[in-house]
Amino acid sequence: MGAETTSFLDSAIMLLYLVATSFFILGIKRLGSAATARSGNQLAAIGMLLGVAVTLFDQQILRYEWIVAGMVLGGLIGAVLARSVAMTSMPELVALFNGLGGAASALVAWGEWERVGAAGLGPDALVTIGLSLLIGSITLTGSLMAFGKLNGFITGKPITFPAQNVLTVVLMVGMLVASGLFAWNPSIEMLFWIILGGSLLLGVLTVLPIGGADMPVVISLLNSYSGLAASMAGFVLNNPLLIVSGALVGAAGLILTNIMCVAMNRSLLNVLFGGFGGGDSSPAMEGAGPATDMIIKETSADDIAIQCGYASKVVIVPGYGLAVAQAQHVVKEVATLLEQKGVEVLYGIHPVAGRMPGHMNVLLAEADVPYDQLYDMEQINSEFSTTDVVLIIGANDVVNPAAKSNPGSPIYGMPVLNVQEAGRTIVFKRSLKPGFAGIENELFGAEQNQMFFGDAKKSLQDLVRALKENE
Repeated sequence: MGAETTSFLDSAIMLLYLVATSFFILGIKRLGSAATARSGNQLAAIGMLLGVAVTLFDQQILRYEWIVAGMVLGGLIGAVLARSVAMTSMPELVALFNGLGGAASALVAWGEWERVGAAGLGPDALVTIGLSLLIGSITLTGSLMAFGKLNGFITGKPITFPAQNVLTVVLMVGMLVASGLFAWNPSIEMLFWIILGGSLLLGVLTVLPIGGADMPVVISLLNSYSGLAASMAGFVLNNPLLIVSGALVGAAGLILTNIMCVAMNRSLLNVLFGGFGGGDSSPAMEGAGPATDMIIKETSADDIAIQCGYASKVVIVPGYGLAVAQAQHVVKEVATLLEQKGVEVLYGIHPVAGRMPGHMNVLLAEADVPYDQLYDMEQINSEFSTTDVVLIIGANDVVNPAAKSNPGSPIYGMPVLNVQEAGRTIVFKRSLKPGFAGIENELFGAEQNQMFFGDAKKSLQDLVRALKENE
């Protein structure tokens, strides 16, 4: 009877793990659309709650005090962060989440090695402990470097030194060799600490030479790393749910990384070792003039209100400058006023607009912008030729015609929004300072372009006032 009961419980636990995994898969699927992302996040959260509950029961833990304390403390911190962190700081928060995920996986490997000891671990367990430690540690320090670059206390420019790429590759190979030796002969305790220390250093060396222009790719890649580290930790603990969920996150992160690379016309190796980009779009950087003798035409809120009021179609292209100014609600008010005048309003979203994948979509969703007005790059590019006015708010590199017309440009070949095909483009920007890529935007001097200088939120508020006066 005891054996039958144990068998039944084992089967029930595996079934519940399967149910939790199904919630994860459905959640990730629904995260692919802005309209279903909220419910997708909820489904994934339910799956995680079920998985945690089943794991606690499965492991037959006798004392739950520390676990409950950790859950309460972590939940409290998470709730405070969710309510207090500004939308503009969300990329930094995601970077920290990735780092904490990697740290947790590395700590699981460390704890299991300390608990069981080298003599009680088989070769398969030693391999996964080494990989969990390696990937988790790289994710931790790499994410901390990404956080520093995004937050501004580490320069967004590539930080390089002679033979850096060679050192990084040699160190990576060395850590893989050390992981293999650790699995072959775990009695050499020093190998464990070599893997830990070398991997932490490798995370720093991997991210420091990457410029600010590539931060969306870095974040999605580190997200993949955190998933792979979690999957390795699942093998260490022999937990199928952790294995599957980690693999799902790892695969999703790699797919997203590839999408980001395609959107920038860059290979992943070029991102990691190219040292491209790094211009700082900080609001403090104002007053810089153009590098060439472009003829810059300025405009005013009243003039923009007249042009947009008589237009049949207006496309709004948001960028990180809109996020910095926290102007998403004002831009929604502009769109509403234009729609009341009978103007068709659409939003063009470039895959790498902002500081992380999907940043602009989340920002606009917060302002209750209708999902069916959000067009990705492939959809919106066919609309520009029939568009009267394009309002480019805080975007730069993603609308630079040099990507198509100038073979000597560093971003040549990068897919961009074809805003130059519209009848009029109006760029809302603090100055003529280059964006993250650190190069001049040829659109600023184009015949059909006008510049509206100033803080994005204040400029849009002036436009709202002008639209209301022209009713």
